[in-house]
Amino acid sequence: MDKTQATSYRQQLLEQQAGIQAQLAQQRGEATGRVEAAAEHFTHAEDSRAQVASERTLEFALEDREAEHLNAIATALARIDAGTYGECADCGQDIAAARLKATPEVARCVHCQEAIEAHHRPGH
Repeated sequence: MDKTQATSYRQQLLEQQAGIQAQLAQQRGEATGRVEAAAEHFTHAEDSRAQVASERTLEFALEDREAEHLNAIATALARIDAGTYGECADCGQDIAAARLKATPEVARCVHCQEAIEAHHRPGH
C-alpha cells in the first residue's frame, strides 16, 4: 500500500474514532464513567426494576461494542504505523481495497474472517 492510500485510510479511521468518542461522551453527559452514567440514567422512580435492568444491560452492551470498535480502530492505526496495514492478520494476503474502504478497521481478508465466523457459530 502506498503512502497516499495509507494516509487516506488513517484519516477515515481517525474520523470514525472521533465520532465514537463524541457519541460516548454525549451518552455519558457529565458522568466520567459507565457506572456513573448508568446511575444517572436509571434512577427514575417511575421505571420498573425489570425495565431499568433491561435498559442498563442494553446500554452496557452498546458501550462494550463501541469500545471494541475503538480498539479495532487503534489496532488498524498501529498497523498503518508499522507498515502492515492492508495485510490479513491471519494469512498475510492483501485485504481487498473495497473491504478496507467499507470497513477500514478490519484485520482479516474475507476468507479468513468467514472461517473465524464459521468456527464461532453455535453448534461448532
